[in-house]
Amino acid sequence: MRSAWVDSEAQATIDRYGAQGVDLALRVYTARLLGRDPKLVLHGGGNTSVKTTMPDLLGEEVAVLCVKGSGSDMAAIEPAGLPAVRIKRLRKLRARAALTDEDMVRVQRENLIDPMAPNPSVETLLHAFLPHKFVDHTHANAILSLVDQPDGEAICADVFDGRTSIVPYVMPGFALAQTAASIYDARPAVEGLILHKHGIFTFGDSAREAYERMIALVTLAEERLRKNRKAVLVTAQLPRAIAPIAAVAPILRGACSLPDPRIEGAWRRLILDFRTGPAILNFVNGADVARYSQGGLITPDHTIRTKNWPLIVAAPEHGKTDEFKRAAGAAVKAFIASYQAYFARQNARVGGIKRALDPLPRVALVPGVGLFGLGRSKKDAKVAADLAECAAETITDAEAIGRFESISEAEMFDMEYWSLEQAKLGAAKELPLAGQIAVVTGAGGTIGAATAKAFAAAGADVALLDLDAGAAGEKAKAIGGNALALTCDVTDPASVTRAFDQVAETFGGLDIVVSNAGNAPSGLLHTQSGEEKLRRSLELNLLGHQYVAHAACDVFLAQGIGGCLLFNASKSAFNPGKEFGPYAVPKAAVLALMRQYAVDLGPQGIRSNAVNADRIRTALLDGLVEERARARGISPDEYFRDNLLHRETTAEDVARAFAFLAGAEATSGAVVTVDGGNAAAFPR
Repeated sequence: MRSAWVDSEAQATIDRYGAQGVDLALRVYTARLLGRDPKLVLHGGGNTSVKTTMPDLLGEEVAVLCVKGSGSDMAAIEPAGLPAVRIKRLRKLRARAALTDEDMVRVQRENLIDPMAPNPSVETLLHAFLPHKFVDHTHANAILSLVDQPDGEAICADVFDGRTSIVPYVMPGFALAQTAASIYDARPAVEGLILHKHGIFTFGDSAREAYERMIALVTLAEERLRKNRKAVLVTAQLPRAIAPIAAVAPILRGACSLPDPRIEGAWRRLILDFRTGPAILNFVNGADVARYSQGGLITPDHTIRTKNWPLIVAAPEHGKTDEFKRAAGAAVKAFIASYQAYFARQNARVGGIKRALDPLPRVALVPGVGLFGLGRSKKDAKVAADLAECAAETITDAEAIGRFESISEAEMFDMEYWSLEQAKLGAAKELPLAGQIAVVTGAGGTIGAATAKAFAAAGADVALLDLDAGAAGEKAKAIGGNALALTCDVTDPASVTRAFDQVAETFGGLDIVVSNAGNAPSGLLHTQSGEEKLRRSLELNLLGHQYVAHAACDVFLAQGIGGCLLFNASKSAFNPGKEFGPYAVPKAAVLALMRQYAVDLGPQGIRSNAVNADRIRTALLDGLVEERARARGISPDEYFRDNLLHRETTAEDVARAFAFLAGAEATSGAVVTVDGGNAAAFPR
């Protein structure tokens, strides 16, 4: 590991933040250096601090500890992410024999310079009790591979040769701060503290000294891991041919879902994030994976994102998805039972005061395939996958020099159900489509783009499909986050299948499909040109919907947790316009298609509905609006308002109707009209 300190970059940070103090500017700089190295810090882990002075709200200069806010991301931290706390009052707590977590948080908040600042780190007192100006804390992989051993303390004593002191495992908070400070006091010349089963602290009188001590000590650990390695993780016997990810992921996702107790027929779903590669396959394919992967956490900090152990499922053999589905279902059932038994044991130990979290896994290992992170959003799934990938590397290295050993089950429970740790996840109310995956076809157009945006705003992860890859990409970029843009020709079944496979590989499956792609040809059916237009229109405006629905239902049925088909119909299905047959006939057939899917797949929990829209400003109506407005003797603007409500209906109105139907769990076979009111097109 090499130092990433660059004098010009440090100076640039001072130039940017120097008005808030050079100390704080350099603290931001080295915190980011640490936070941007995934072998040191991942997803809000670790913490840093600096002791300095700054004016309080009355303008009086005060000695403060600027320490990372709880849950903040060091990789992109700003000065505001390092709330300032009056340090003299914090240090008075060293005289206390005990301090509850609640009182610790209250004291820290009471002494914030800015009462609106975020909560200081749960390890604030440890930073305060150490005398150094700059203090750094990481969960470096190499350090964890050394300390996650039965004899980890002895290994560290040998590797660091007096440069560090070893702190036995203590849960973060007041007790750890007291223990670590006392151990430091006994040997104040050390460069750092190794926290057994947890991580490493380094410190110094300058930002650079504390940071480069971290790099130097982690490098020593890396060098030890390269010496005298033994052969590990012997590969188990696997099927000759492994099923593709697109087939595996929906089955796994369906198995890792639970009925929603609030709404009959609804499910609590998770999004998946897939990882593979030589190192991951070496880990998941190991004959002894059931031992070393179930040993517990590599650091307690990961528990709120990954739970304490991963799900393991059998290797999926190609062509035998039914067998894999049964095996995955049984594995998840056993995981849930094991988690519930663990909770019951440990909750009884602490007096039955805790409320169980959901028992679903957050990491799944699939031999022959790789690993999956699971979460209520793609973002959460990525975090879990990152931490799982880190755990695989750390455990592999630990096994190479000894035998991986985590903290005890009781200690894992105390950390997982620690109120201060759970607070990092926040208490924001979940959006209505959280945990769901939506596909929108024709998403490069006006209605499709508005619908994808509405679904993302409602909490769904979305895939935007369009024949025009550039248009889909532009709309996905506007949505941001993890929106996925894919090229898809809905008139080509192979293209549709490829796109839906990519969705399954990216998100793990599918819950909602808005079949929206289409065009609006006009002409007389009894003419040769009109008949040719009808033939082409049937391919896009009817069979295109069928190909999309077929591909979607393959995923729905593999998951076994229902699904939602939504079709973009038209008022022309009920009230065809003159010389508009090539468009109206297929649209009428789409309603029959929608109803047939509702009838055929309702018993499997698959709902099928349509939105019946009219006179929406889209590119499909270019030129046509003017023509129809002239025929009625009105202006184009009047044409769009020529309805019972005398208001123009927009793509956003259509999008809201699709979003409503996506959440209408008891509705199937329905048509929702979005046209401002057109009596001639009322469904009869």
